[in-house]
Amino acid sequence: MERVEKGKWAYMAYRAVTYSLSPFLYLHLQWRRLKGLEHPLRWPERLARPSLPRPPGPLLYFHAVSLGEGMAAIPLINHCTVQRPDLNVLMTTATNSAFDVIKDRLPNSVLYQFAPLDTPAAMDSFLGYWRPNAVILMESELWPNLILGASKKGIIVALLNARVSKKSFSRWSGTIAQSLLVLMLSKFSLIIPLSTLQAINFQLLHAPPFVINFVGDLKYGMPTHLINTVGPATDEAYANTFSATGETDDSEKTNAEIKDLQLQLSNRQVWMASSIHDGEEEVILEVHKDLLQKYPDLITIIVPRHPQQRKKISLALKREGLEAVFRSHEKKIMPSTNVYVTDTLGELRSLYRLTPIAVMGGSFIPGLAGHNFSEAAAAGCAILTGCHIGHFSHMVASMLRLNSMAVLQVSGSTELSEALEELFSNTDSLEARRAAAKQAARALSNGIVERVWNLIDLHVVRKAIGSEIGKRKCWRNPGWVTQVGHPGLTCTSMRIQLFACPTWVTPSFPI
Repeated sequence: MERVEKGKWAYMAYRAVTYSLSPFLYLHLQWRRLKGLEHPLRWPERLARPSLPRPPGPLLYFHAVSLGEGMAAIPLINHCTVQRPDLNVLMTTATNSAFDVIKDRLPNSVLYQFAPLDTPAAMDSFLGYWRPNAVILMESELWPNLILGASKKGIIVALLNARVSKKSFSRWSGTIAQSLLVLMLSKFSLIIPLSTLQAINFQLLHAPPFVINFVGDLKYGMPTHLINTVGPATDEAYANTFSATGETDDSEKTNAEIKDLQLQLSNRQVWMASSIHDGEEEVILEVHKDLLQKYPDLITIIVPRHPQQRKKISLALKREGLEAVFRSHEKKIMPSTNVYVTDTLGELRSLYRLTPIAVMGGSFIPGLAGHNFSEAAAAGCAILTGCHIGHFSHMVASMLRLNSMAVLQVSGSTELSEALEELFSNTDSLEARRAAAKQAARALSNGIVERVWNLIDLHVVRKAIGSEIGKRKCWRNPGWVTQVGHPGLTCTSMRIQLFACPTWVTPSFPI
């Protein structure tokens, strides 16, 4: 209680500071717009000036800061629109890269905007205009004006795939910062941590234990057609991958382009360096040159984390005398081509169809924190990663617990070169690692979206929308009742738990 009271004073200070900084944040936003870091037309949304009308009826608001977190939320949003078509869904992200990809992958019914800055005026205006019944945040989006402003208006708040990095944990552990964090965490009705370790971290940061529920990592929440394909993903599996959830991924044009690339790469040794950061191109090109001596037909696919890295990569390729094709130039891969640079956004999941081996970037230079490799594993790629993987260490550990060949960690360019040479020279080893990664991803993805949705339904939707709606849905809608042998839904207004509930139940006990 004392920490919460201190947190109120800390929040008053935060609110005052962000209010006084608002003019400078506006200028900074304009500078970012001129630099191409903000959307040229929709930047006013960052100041809570909406570009869409608010539809009538209850509304769930999902927020993710960037592309990775947004992609993890999409299967859950798709599931939400199927399970509760009566609810409006609003999603926001903060980056151009996320917007460019996610806008084409959400169901048509979902409203999509840029997230407002966490200033008092912008956030109060945003919450006042959209009037969400619940705010669902992804990973580490702990913004005081959003969380405490929503709570003040009686809006339910939840945090999914919740995590705090080591640096953030230390920062939040300070006296003033911790009091503000304790106040924010006290407002959550549900926290679903990324891992059991993150669950402990949130308890150490004084999150209420009863709101913490661990069910798995949403980043494994991929479409069932892809996950359930035995062995490496086929074109047919990919073409129908997203029909179950309504998510669209590959357009007909993209599918045709991928098949054309597969033909261009046929009969050549191929590996991919995915989501590489600045400086990692040196590691990748060193390995490429080493392998090229033994495999002269080798093609290395480089996927930079940001398309803006193309200039630096181009200069590095020229220095090394390597012949490369950039995807943005729309040129064919020639027999003399050594490197294919995919400097485009939103195609990574499709591009995994081109390679039997995926080396995850963001992991070969100290200070980096790895990347999500669940999509590569689901596509049937052998997974290799460096040692600097941050919070993705839990993903490596989870995969290795299920199959010791699911992921291979290497310490640098020498070990990476040796590992790739082993995979190229030993077909049995390569296929075993591809199958292991696929099987582990399938096991970890099984039911994750449904489990997360069940918790949201129980702790957020019914609390936000009202117990009467929840009671009617529980008794009258078969879609809200689980199969025989599984716990049913808790009708909180009746204080009972239904088990093995059939399509229609006439209770034999007084209500």
